[in-house]
Order: sequence, then C-alpha cells, then structure tokens
Amino acid sequence: MAERDSRRIAREDMSEPHVRGRRISIRQLHALVESGADPQAVADRYDLDVADVYHALAYYHDHPVEMRGVEEDREAAMADFRETIDRPEGVDPDTA
Repeated sequence: MAERDSRRIAREDMSEPHVRGRRISIRQLHALVESGADPQAVADRYDLDVADVYHALAYYHDHPVEMRGVEEDREAAMADFRETIDRPEGVDPDTA
C-alpha cells in the first residue's frame, strides 16, 4: 500500500497525529464519523474545512499500523490513569 502524507496533518506538538494548526486528533475525527456523524457536521462543529475531515479519514486508513499504535498507547495510558486515581470507597468506573 502506498503511504501518502498530507500537508493538512501534523505529528509534532501532540502525542498523536492531528489536523495541522488544531488540537483535534485524527483518531477523534475518525471516531466521530465512524459513530455516524456526518463529515460536514463534524467540520462545522470544529470549525474545519470538510476537506480536513476527509484528509484525516484518509490518513487514518492509509496509516493503519501507526493508528493502531496510537490507539494502544491511549488505552494503556487510560488503564494506568484508572489504576492511579484515588476514588472514594465503592466507586468503580468500570461498573457505571
């Protein structure tokens, strides 16, 4: 598979690929559209060009190994956070 890079996608300044000049990640945009949100509505909500949303989706699918690694890193970070946070006795977020 040929990997294309996009001038609309940045990897610096954040722990995962994101829309250049913005704080929204490729992973977040993919999750929104995957859950049924219309790409134009997502673009409007985050003040993006709809092309940014489509470039993010293309990047997600063009870089499956990288994106799988990003998702694994995020899941590991969340698991670490859940283990270290102090909660009142009897509070378990996994049973909510």
